[in-house]
Amino acid sequence: MINEVIFDLETKTFFDETGDFDPSRLGVSIVSVYQRKLDGNLKEREGKILSFWESDLPNIWPYFFDADRIVGFNSKRFDVAVLAPYAPRDIARLPHFDILEEIKRIHGRRVSLNKVAKGTLGRGKIDSGANAPAYWKSHDPVKLAKLKKYCEEDVLLTKELYDHGLTKGFLSFTNFWNTPFSIKVDFSYPPEFSPKSQKSQMGLF
Repeated sequence: MINEVIFDLETKTFFDETGDFDPSRLGVSIVSVYQRKLDGNLKEREGKILSFWESDLPNIWPYFFDADRIVGFNSKRFDVAVLAPYAPRDIARLPHFDILEEIKRIHGRRVSLNKVAKGTLGRGKIDSGANAPAYWKSHDPVKLAKLKKYCEEDVLLTKELYDHGLTKGFLSFTNFWNTPFSIKVDFSYPPEFSPKSQKSQMGLF
């Protein structure tokens, strides 16, 4: 079986509050992950969504370190850097698939998660990321519940976009001038790939 982790996070503050553009100084309020197992045909056999507040982050690392692929959107450039100060070892070296990186490589430009979700799935984000730090700073249980829901829904959007690219081979969106685009993508695993679990079993013989 193939272990995948699809994730997103929210920060405690903005760049204009830290005074620079170093993501590692933003702090994590919450990380949500969709952890799943796929069979050899890349069909999901089991999956669950989990969320970890900043104080819970020590519990998240087994999911990352056991993953054959970690999936995110703008995650290599942003989320990994935000998480790095909390990690027990270098998470930038883990097997990582960034959907936005693939879009930029093919299309030549960056596109927001909201635009790709609306163009490909017909629905977008349920809230604005601008609200996330305010929800966190409020310490209000209702607003914290909104923050958790928002982060988890972004993970589910990312998962559905990834699955769409994996099974159908294209993503759709509009650019800054509302011109529609549809790009071919290849989210498949390389031919030489073998799951970590299989490598562990091979090491027994």
